[in-house]
Order: sequence, then structure tokens, then C-alpha cells
Amino acid sequence: MKKTNVEEINRNIYDIKNIDDYDYKIQKGLTKEIVEEMSNQKKDPDWMREIRLKALEIYNQLELPTWGPNLSELNMNEIATYVRPKGKMVSSWDDVPEDIKNTFDKLGIPEAEKTSLAGVGAQYDSEVVYHSIKEDLIKQGVIYTDMETAVKEYPEIVKEHFMKCVPISDHKFVALHAAVWSGGSFVYVPKGVKLDIPLQSYFRLNSPESGQFEHTLIIVDEGASLHFIEGCSAPKYNKVNLHAGCVELYVKDNSYLRYSTIENWSKNMLNLNTKKAIVGKNAEIDWVSGSFGSKISMLYPMSILNGENAKTEFTGISFAGNGQNLDNGFKVIHNAPNTSSVVNSKSISKNGGKCTFRSLVRVNENAKKSKCSISCESLMLDDISVSDTIPVNDVRTDEVEFSHEAKIGKISDKAIFYLMSRGLSEEDAKAMIVRGFAYPISKELPVEYAVEMNNLINLELEGAIG
Repeated sequence: MKKTNVEEINRNIYDIKNIDDYDYKIQKGLTKEIVEEMSNQKKDPDWMREIRLKALEIYNQLELPTWGPNLSELNMNEIATYVRPKGKMVSSWDDVPEDIKNTFDKLGIPEAEKTSLAGVGAQYDSEVVYHSIKEDLIKQGVIYTDMETAVKEYPEIVKEHFMKCVPISDHKFVALHAAVWSGGSFVYVPKGVKLDIPLQSYFRLNSPESGQFEHTLIIVDEGASLHFIEGCSAPKYNKVNLHAGCVELYVKDNSYLRYSTIENWSKNMLNLNTKKAIVGKNAEIDWVSGSFGSKISMLYPMSILNGENAKTEFTGISFAGNGQNLDNGFKVIHNAPNTSSVVNSKSISKNGGKCTFRSLVRVNENAKKSKCSISCESLMLDDISVSDTIPVNDVRTDEVEFSHEAKIGKISDKAIFYLMSRGLSEEDAKAMIVRGFAYPISKELPVEYAVEMNNLINLELEGAIG
């Protein structure tokens, strides 16, 4: 019998489940006492404890967003916001607890570190369990560590930047994040230092009915460059899990940052992540994003172009199957003259899945001679799937070049017929068309992530064809 539903597809390594065995798991819910207990467990300095408690107040004042997917099934009383795995953070894979190490081995993280990475961080549930960086980068002054260590060893840098790019009051789930954040990565690249090999952090959520709230803070100083890769995955459970991470990126004058992400959460995950970048004069940030898995996703990376000649480019793809509502997009604010933004988004929906692309582009009055180009393409593989494009364009000066193109369609019967006439089966013909559609995104990814994305598409197509 052919497989026809996403639930029947073997997600292979991504659905590996370890026993929910931990060193400490906080009680479910979100109260002042729980936040204080979490702060005690983490031995927070007083200033961080104050941020957490203030964020909790703001969280309780803000309403759930009502303009996107329905989030009514989220019950914070059923979510544990902090799960500390067994074992402390180490710099050798041999010292990672065996069951956790086996999971990361199967995900290919240690092997990727050997062949193509300058540093790796691996988080399991709420804490980073492994971290390393090549010695030559340390000699150049590069800092790459977990956020817990950064708070204690680099407090002034963290205080200057933490929740400044993304204000706590931004929305309800940013406030939640600031109250219960744990784990994540801290990167500082000194002036003029250019990393030829990427850094990577991988986030794995194992514990059911829990949340992951990692915080990533990256500062690329003047004239420096960095490629940072982020990977995420989780096994499937019957109860809701929550991901509400936060990424703050500071791209200083004349610097460059590429931020690549493959989010492959399980289909019981609510992925409510927030990512923003502040970009300086003659600086550039490129976002490369693949959104797979998760029951509901609300994710809209944002570039704030504050410096003259600042640039940003966003290249992203979403793949929604049965029972999935992936509401993704991109936001950019042009705050200076001669800034430019390019957005290239693609989505694939099948078996009743829903993909929504939202964009917000604001070109302020002082951003004269700026350029913006948006291209949004959606591919539906059947008659029951949904795809929407919801752009908001706020242009406040006449001296601007602006274009927006959207295309929504189904796989062409003529194209399938042509490929079948050349000897391909119907399944192979459809798969070739989908991979060709996704190619502009996959070619921008590091090799191992491009392979992962193609494998994920193959897995999903197994349930879309036949």
C-alpha cells in the first residue's frame, strides 16, 4: 500500500527519541515563582534576573496575535520551560553523555565539524552540551561560546546588546523568550577578521511537553565577515512542544554576515521564533532559510538597514504538508540612502498544507535612492492545499526603485506529460519539477544542508504522490 499521509512517513533520523532522562526539569507553567526558580538554577546575575521578571510582566500584559494562525491550543500550563540534560558542557564529543552523543552522531554534526566547520555548538533541550572553536580563531580574538558563559564572562558586551535589537515588548513571544531563555550561542568577530569557514549551532529538543528558548547573539565588528549556520530538529510527540527562540544580529560598518537556517521541527511543534539584524554603513546581511516540519510556524526575519549603502538579501523556502500551517516571511526597514534589499521566497504546499508569505517593506523618507525587489513563488501539489501572499509596502519617498512579483500555481500537467514522454515515471517527473523549483534555495545552502533539504523534500513527496 502506498503511503499517502505525512504521519505515515518515516522521518528517519529526525524522529529518534531518547528516554526523557534529565538532570532537572522545572514544573510546568509560567509564574513569577517558576521564573525565579529558573534564574536560581542558572545562577543568573542580578541584572539578568531583573530582565526576566520585567519580561514576565510584559508577557502577561500582551495579547496573543490574532492576525495569523490560530494559537489557541498553546497552553503554557502544560509546557515546562526549562529542562537541563545530564552532563555539563564539554569540548570533546567523547565526553558528551552516550545517548545524547548518539543522537548528534546520527544527525551528522560531529562529522560536519571535522570536514567543513570552524566551530560547533550543540544544544540538547535547554542547555548547550558541547562547544568548540578552532585554536587559530581564538588567537585572532574570535569569541564563540554559549550564552550562559557569555553572560558571566562578557557581561558588558551582553548587557549592551541583549534584547536591544529585539525589544522585549516586540510581541508576546519575545517577552516569553526574555523571561525563560536558556542556551543559545554568542559570537563576536573582531574588526577586520574574516572567517573563511562557517560556525554552526545545532538545537535539538527531546523532552515532550516542553519548550526551547535559545538566545543567539552575534556581533560582526567593522570590516569583519562570518557565515553562521543554524540547524534545528525534534522528534514527534502527541502533545504540543514550543519553540520561541530569539536571534539578534549586529552587522557593523563594512562587515558581512550570512545567516543560514534549516528548521526541521516535528509536526507537534509550535515554532514562534524571532530574528532581527541591525546593519551598518556599507554592510550586508544575507539570510538563507529553509522551513520544514512544525505544526504552526510564525517566523519573519527582519533587517534594519541603518547605514548608507547597507544591503540585505533573503532567500527562503517553506514546505507545508497535511496539518501544517507555515506562516513565514521577511521584513526590512530602509533607514538610510542607497540601501538595497532583495527578497526571493518560495513555498510548496500539499495534502492540505497551508503556506503564507508575509512581507513588510518600509522605505523611510531619508532612504532616498534605495532599491527593493521582492519575488514570491508558490507551488501547490494538489487541489486541497492553500497558498497566500500578504505583502505590506510602505514607501515614503519618490526616489526609490521598487518591484514586487508574486506567482502562485500548480504543477503543470504539460510538464509532467513531457517528462513522462522522455521515460520518467509520474512520481519521478513530479519530484524533478519540485527539486528544480527548490534549487535556487538549495544551491545557497552549505553542501550538507542542501543534501538534508533535498532528503526532506523526498520524504515529504513520498506522501504527496500516488
